[in-house]
Order: sequence, then C-alpha cells, then structure tokens
Amino acid sequence: MFRFNFVPICGLLIIVLVSDGGQCFFLNPYQKIWQHPTVHGSAWKPTSSEQSDHGLPLFLTPYIEAGNITEGQQAARVQHTRIRGFESYAGFLTVDKRYNSNLYFWFFPAKTNATTAPLLLWLQGGPGASSLFGLFAENGPFRINKELVAVPRNHSWYENHNLLYIDNPVGTGFSFTEQESGYARNQVQIGEELYTAIVQFLQLFPHLQSVPFYITGESYAGKYVPALGYTIHRKNTDPATPPEGHINLAGMAIGNGFSDPINQLNYGDYLYQLGLIDANALERFEQDEQTVADCIAKGNYQCAFDVMDALLDGDANGGQSFFRNVSGFEMYYNYLHPVATADEVFEQFNLVSFLNLDETRPALHVGDLPFHDLDTDNKVARFLEDDVFQSVAPWISELLENGYRILFYNGQLDIICAYPMMVNYLQMLQFNGAHYYRQVPRGILTIDGETAGYFKLAYALTEVLVRDAGHMVPRDQPKWAHRIITAFTHPVHGKHIFESGL
Repeated sequence: MFRFNFVPICGLLIIVLVSDGGQCFFLNPYQKIWQHPTVHGSAWKPTSSEQSDHGLPLFLTPYIEAGNITEGQQAARVQHTRIRGFESYAGFLTVDKRYNSNLYFWFFPAKTNATTAPLLLWLQGGPGASSLFGLFAENGPFRINKELVAVPRNHSWYENHNLLYIDNPVGTGFSFTEQESGYARNQVQIGEELYTAIVQFLQLFPHLQSVPFYITGESYAGKYVPALGYTIHRKNTDPATPPEGHINLAGMAIGNGFSDPINQLNYGDYLYQLGLIDANALERFEQDEQTVADCIAKGNYQCAFDVMDALLDGDANGGQSFFRNVSGFEMYYNYLHPVATADEVFEQFNLVSFLNLDETRPALHVGDLPFHDLDTDNKVARFLEDDVFQSVAPWISELLENGYRILFYNGQLDIICAYPMMVNYLQMLQFNGAHYYRQVPRGILTIDGETAGYFKLAYALTEVLVRDAGHMVPRDQPKWAHRIITAFTHPVHGKHIFESGL
C-alpha cells in the first residue's frame, strides 16, 4: 500500500507517495490508488440515527424485477455539476440476496452510435481494486483536473463503445455484502455474480441486448474476464437458460493479465536480463520460484502465496520483499520508474478529493456506503488468497476452442505481469490453432506511421505487445490502446485489420 509523505523542497510542500509494498496480482496491483482517511475504513459508514445529505444507495434490482425499466433508468441517471456533458447511469445490482451482496456499476453510453456500438465491460484487478480507477485514470470519458472538474479525455474508449464499469467482486469499491459469507472465495463465484449483474443490466438497458458484448480488464482481471466469459458460454449453451439469460458475447480483452500462475513465474531470468538483479539474487529467485511451483503442484496455494510474497510482493511483510531490498524498486508497473511519478501522485490526489465531495455521493447514488479500494484490511484479497495461484488457463483454452475471440495485450515495460510471462502461458494453451500460434511470426503494429508494437493472430487469439507502456497500457499509451481495442471490437467484414495498420 502507499502513504502520503509531505516533504519540503526549495520552500515548497511536495506530496510524496511512499510505497509500503504490493503490486499487480498478489494483493495490491494498484497500490497508488486513493489512500485517503475519509475514503477508506470506517469513513462514511451510516448509523441508523444519523441524518445525511448524501441520500440513499440506489438498488435497481427491485425496478428490474417489477418491470419498471423506464423508472429504473431515470433513477440511475447521474447528474453532477462537476460532470457536465457526459450522459451516465449508476447504481447497485443485487447478485446474492442471501447475503445482500450488491455490485456497483457506472455506465456511459457511447459518444457515437450508442444504440449499435459494442457494449464493453471494464474490470480492474487487485483483487480489491475499484474499476473506477480505470474510469478516471485509464480509458473513461473524462479525467478529474485540479479544480475537481471532469474534463474530456482524449482517446477514451467511450468514443465508440458503450462503456460499463463494475466494482468487482463484492467488497470492492462501492460494491458490498452484508455478511462475510458473501465474499468471493473463487473465480466460479465471481463469474456467477458478474453474470447475474450483466443479465440484470441488459434488462435495465434492453436496447443493448443485441449489440456485441466484450469483457475487458487488466492485471488480476486476467482471472475475472475468463471467469465471466466461461460462465456466459456455459449459460448460453445450457438449454435450461431462459432467453433473458443469453448474452451476446463477442470476445474478451485482457491487458497485462495474471491468469496462469504456474507458467507466469519466471521473474528471476526477466529481472536479471533487465539488470535489476545480479547473479546472486537470480539464484534466490530460481530457488523460490521452484518452491512456489512445488506448492502449486501439491495444491498448497497458501504456501505459494507466502513464498512469492516474501520474494517479490511484500504485502505480508510490512512492505518489504527480497526484490525491493536488492533493487530499490517500490513500484512494479514499469521498469523505468522505481517509484511513483509526481503526475501519478497528484492525479490520485485529485481523484480522492473528487470522491470526497459531498455532492459526489448523491450524484453517484451510493449514499453513505463506504468505499473500499485496497484497504489495509483488504477482505476481498484475504478471502481470495487461496485463489491467487490457481489457474484459469483451462477456461481460456475452452473459450478459444469454441471460437470466442480473445485479445491479450501487454505493455513492454511491465514487471509484475510481464510480456514474456504472458507469452509463456499462451504457448501452453491447448486449442484449435495453438500450434499455428506457436509457429506464426509476429507482425509489426503500425499506428499513424509509428511502430506501436507487435502482434500475432492465430484463429481466435490475438496477442499484442505495446511499446513504451507499463502495467496500465491505456494510461501510458492512450491513443494506441484505443486504436487496438477498436480494431478488435470493430472487425471489418468479420476480420481483424491489424495487418494493414491502424
């Protein structure tokens, strides 16, 4: 996690974000997100005797079940004086009534052709990272400036996609459950609850039921995306599924994803080749990585978690890890940046301040519910510890085998979910076209005359390396990321257009 330190430099008070450890997939893939005392923990927890100007949370499931669709849409409309010119809708969808488990969404109709543009779901990683990070900092319609006003983002994915953000799983962001039994323990549960939410969402916005639906996300969402995709595939092929349960799934996109732990472990060689560790440290990495592999083979996922945490992540060790001690790196998102940049610090500070505004909560229909984003007591991550080192590669293989198109894109400069490790697990997949994928040479991806990266096409699989980008590609290379996702979701005559340049 991160904390703010205030350091006087040349007479100025500089905010410095200091890491306490963490990164992509193990516990804290977005540790520089919104660490603020009034956003986290006990803040904004209502009591029965308190009166609040923040209104009440908006639960949309009762509207849907009663068939009051127009009323539900009207209730969900977001009207915020600091967000002008952006049509959007937000609220809660109940996904498990036993525990009052609810997923929070924020939806933006496409800027152009909203009735026919693809519907694109974005999921953040973590586990426990809010998808509002992606909205505000990566690909959403706007960013928040220093005056805490929304200003349009260039190359937003909403320019030609209906864009849906969901805080997932329950306990993340504004999503919540009233009982500990409601927290997800595995990807099967996560897939089922996301599926329930999407079915309800499409009932609330029925004109989107016929448009292509794409599931996207990054980092630990490398598990969430296939989990939902596989659930939809299973439901769509089940004769018992009612018509409203069929979802027009067209494809998935995973950015810098963590999906297949056993084949994404080769950090030692990678860091050694980058010059970030020496031969002695490489020996320690090789030993510990073998231990992790042995733990996974025995089904002892807690053992695997503990060993890798001490080696690389540091969440359970007060922010300390072997890698941090030998490299000095506090960040794992870009091997050119060992610490957070000033722009990243102030960007997060603006986002925190925006969420803290009294006028924001009623506009977003969240009432006084607490906002959780990689809290110190990250219950979402704690309940998923046994899930971290389990693989979803079999689901990915089956989805590819059944013709679902999947885009795997990676930033060139990432450490924690690095491109070579993604390629390693993709080469292990078993599907129609796997042999071709392993043999076909990469092509050069050219965007507006620039070499943006490299790509492979193999039947339903698309692999892309994005140059000069780290863990969060849409943030680091927004124009290229938008062109890539557009090429994937808007195929020309049913075919990709990567070959001809973008």
